[in-house]
Amino acid sequence: MQFTPYLNFDGNCAEAMAFYAKLFGGQIVHQSTFGEMPPHEGMPPLPESAKNRVMHAMLQVGPQAIMASDTMPAMPGQGAEGCGGGYQKPQGLWVSIGVESVAEGKRVFDGLTQGGQVTMPFEATFWSPGFGMVTDRFGTPWMVNVAA
Repeated sequence: MQFTPYLNFDGNCAEAMAFYAKLFGGQIVHQSTFGEMPPHEGMPPLPESAKNRVMHAMLQVGPQAIMASDTMPAMPGQGAEGCGGGYQKPQGLWVSIGVESVAEGKRVFDGLTQGGQVTMPFEATFWSPGFGMVTDRFGTPWMVNVAA
């Protein structure tokens, strides 16, 4: 069994995935937009504002992956839930990154803090020689933890 984080963004998925690929040393193995979807019967027309948004992206980092997409833009008269679209910030979760060394943890943490908001500074704790929590500039909450 494998668990893969699937992140949502508000029109900046491509930028976020390129940033993560560089920071984590991974490779984007797939990325497609809503505008590239083939039309099918019964499909409502795609708003112009959605065509360049990422429908699906996959970042491979060694044997692991992070997948992501942009949400559809909010449509007039429809709420954020369901097919109406509209981005909502992540709630009730953190993406946890386990690293081998304090130096690597500090590098990753510092990268994620660029334009982000630190919740807990990266420092030694009773369970780890290095741990920190940050919400990056794209709105994704991360925990960076050095293996004890």
